[in-house]
Amino acid sequence: MDSLEDLRNKLKLFAEDRDWRQFHSPKNLAMALCGEIGELAEQFQWLSEDDSRNLNEKKLAAVKGEIADIQLYLILLADSLGVDIVEVSNQKIALNAEKYPVEKAKGRSDKYNEL
Repeated sequence: MDSLEDLRNKLKLFAEDRDWRQFHSPKNLAMALCGEIGELAEQFQWLSEDDSRNLNEKKLAAVKGEIADIQLYLILLADSLGVDIVEVSNQKIALNAEKYPVEKAKGRSDKYNEL
């Protein structure tokens, strides 16, 4: 299994081999990421809630491809800014645990503090 670090290294080599790193500014990567998120959203457009949970093989393959594109651009963006994705993700989970305590947020989609 590849680690996030392995993926980052593969991506850097892939881009370097093609002389693409010159185009990988944080702005460009963020814009590319937005485009890929739009392509992912398009896969679910007009589906019912139930249909979105039960994708056929073709649709699921398309969704997987978009998820991969998003992840790869996110890794490149984090790398371009010197951000450790695992570290900041763990920090965010801890912050969210404080912000949304189980006893106040469990099973709710609304913000318990905005009632």
